[in-house]
Amino acid sequence: MRQKILKNVTLTVSLAVVLAFILIELVSYRQFYANMQGEVRNEAAYVQIGLNEVGEGFLDQSVADITNSRITLIDADGKVLWDSVEDASEMENHRNRPEVVQAMEHGSGESSRVSATLGESTYYYALRMEDGHILRIANTVSSVFGTMLSGFTMIIIILILVIVLSVFVTHAMTKRLVDPINKLNLEHPEDNEIYEELAPLLRRIEKQNEVISEQVVSLKSAHQEYLAITDNMKDGLIVTNRTSVLSLNKAALKLFRIQLKEVVNKNILTVSRLPELKEAWDQAVAGKPFERNLQMEQRVYQILANPVVFDGEIQGAVMFILDVTQKERADQMRREFSANVSHELKTPLMSISGYAELIQNNMVRKEDIAEFAGRIHSEANRLTTLVQDIIKLSQLDEMPQSTQMEDVDLYTLSQEIVSGLLMAARNKGIKIGLSGESAVVPGVRQVLYEMLYNLCDNAVQYNQEGGSVSIELKQEGQEILWSVTDTGIGIPAEEQERIFERFYRVDKSHSRASGGTGLGLSIVKHGAMLHHVKIDMDSEVGKGTTILLHF
Repeated sequence: MRQKILKNVTLTVSLAVVLAFILIELVSYRQFYANMQGEVRNEAAYVQIGLNEVGEGFLDQSVADITNSRITLIDADGKVLWDSVEDASEMENHRNRPEVVQAMEHGSGESSRVSATLGESTYYYALRMEDGHILRIANTVSSVFGTMLSGFTMIIIILILVIVLSVFVTHAMTKRLVDPINKLNLEHPEDNEIYEELAPLLRRIEKQNEVISEQVVSLKSAHQEYLAITDNMKDGLIVTNRTSVLSLNKAALKLFRIQLKEVVNKNILTVSRLPELKEAWDQAVAGKPFERNLQMEQRVYQILANPVVFDGEIQGAVMFILDVTQKERADQMRREFSANVSHELKTPLMSISGYAELIQNNMVRKEDIAEFAGRIHSEANRLTTLVQDIIKLSQLDEMPQSTQMEDVDLYTLSQEIVSGLLMAARNKGIKIGLSGESAVVPGVRQVLYEMLYNLCDNAVQYNQEGGSVSIELKQEGQEILWSVTDTGIGIPAEEQERIFERFYRVDKSHSRASGGTGLGLSIVKHGAMLHHVKIDMDSEVGKGTTILLHF
């Protein structure tokens, strides 16, 4: 603004000075030229009087010396009789000169001629004498352009002085004009008492401030909602435009172990150099959805990328990184479970079918039929037990966490289990004992019974002949601890993490011989998850196993 004012003021003043100079010169020149014409006419009248009284002798060198004008006497034929500047005999005939022609016809004449090379203007005035001779007086002055040129130096000096003065004056003036504007309180524009011309602008700023404030509040609210949603997502979220990363949520930052400032407004490769991530982004900004699984740090993630389209144009991409490890493991477990179920069901069915076919074709002696029938019954019982365990697991899988609970006395439940296992324990010479006191927990009684029964049953089934099983129930602070300890075969350390998997057996031959289905500990695991029970295990091969439940 200051530069514009200074430039405009300087230009305006300079133009004014130049125009004033030209106008003054023109007026002065016109006045000066008019005065010069009057003097020439007067001088012509004086010389005419002298010639009339004295004669041609009046014109001599003394007359030429006392005047700046050029005096020329011409006869009626145009011959120059006398001239105050040149030798008359060498001058050309003046019969056709304009002023001479006018004087001969009208008694007087005048004309002006300008010298282009000398920048001068000469004024000629002629009078016809009584004797027919022509008296001509001429005077020369600088032309108007010559006059202006002579004042060029002065105008330059004046212009410089005017420009310097304009700079100082304009600077001071603009400072006084601009300072109040610079000190405007734009937060409350209408509170400013300043130039009346700015009032409409300040009112518009006030209204604009109100609109902006509303928009800022709305944007902050939307941003807070966005952060509340994205930062609490357990899955990673990456938002980009067509060239760089715009934002990542906390889950994505944690997953890729980066800081937000390291990647914002930078290429997607700054997030991770995984080729799947780069491919997902390339496909999305090209307008194609992308979906693929990748393995990273022993976990499985699914990358979903979709283009962001606005007004028919692709503006960027949104990418989700979902942790599908549990889903993949669950799918794998389901596949294994289906295969194991098929295998476990096929074995007893084939045995039953084989024995029945032998009996049907009379290929069994009568005295052996009872034995074959017993084997069929045993395999049928095993098949029934397997189906029952599968049904129990399915029920536990479908049982919601909000299942109605009741108070269950673990000590009473344990007594029932001990009573149920006494016969099996005695057959192997195993001592089974229960110690502790009453302890009530909220839970599903049937599920708790299945949990504890399977643990105790395994302690008996996988025990040594003449071994022992000890069940203990006690309370420590807010926790109720239930444990079962046996003196059985034990579990190798490398297999302890897998024993709760479905159909997993440490000793497969022993399990099948004892009628085990491989689903007992899976039932324990699902029951523990339902009741939020923590399971600890301590086992040593050949010495026994202790399993501890924390209620």
